[in-house]
Amino acid sequence: MRVRFRCDPNLLASLSPPVPARDALPDWLRSMPGMAASDMHDGAPIRTVKQCPPFVDAMMQGFVMTLPCDVQVRDGVLSWNWDVPALATGTHPRAPMSFHAAAQVEGTPFVRGEQLVVKFNSFWTIRLDPGWSLLVSHPVNRDDLPFRLLSGLVDADRFHEVGILFPAIWLAPGFEGVLPRGMPVAQCIPVRRDALTLDIGAFDADEQARYEATARILTEETGHYRRVTRA
Repeated sequence: MRVRFRCDPNLLASLSPPVPARDALPDWLRSMPGMAASDMHDGAPIRTVKQCPPFVDAMMQGFVMTLPCDVQVRDGVLSWNWDVPALATGTHPRAPMSFHAAAQVEGTPFVRGEQLVVKFNSFWTIRLDPGWSLLVSHPVNRDDLPFRLLSGLVDADRFHEVGILFPAIWLAPGFEGVLPRGMPVAQCIPVRRDALTLDIGAFDADEQARYEATARILTEETGHYRRVTRA
């Protein structure tokens, strides 16, 4: 699967690029323990999500779009000092972030008091192969970020002349600090535009036997999914 990224020629040398999601895992995942004492198990150690392949594999799926410069957040104000060169494309955005009108989410669960609806501007166009769309979501399992990206699906095999903009709800009105250059702002996963057929029914005898056999293995052996079935 080839994903083609293009940007204004005057930005290519200095712009932070998209990166494979596996290369943008957070520090807390690397540093967290693999085992932890569980009060529910009388203090016995149990495996943490660090040892859960589905949890980690979801975080490594696709690629992430990153913030092109540091953004300072202080007293509810977002600011940046980004020395953007003269661009060859006159209609191209120059600011890393902008805003949506709050009325655009009126009637949704995203309205919580006076929270801002921010927008991460994109400086890259994204082109997929024919028949593929791009599922754009908040970086998976990244509740440490002070915003929540709104999910969307873009037919990026047909829409790729301009960049995709990434709207988000700002969740932390009291946040003070810096959103660093290179921080993931959106996780993007290519998906095929194939119609689904839902085949629903009860176990046959073979399926029931395999269910019970696999369930026993998962109970008796540690790491079966990781060792045997994980792709």
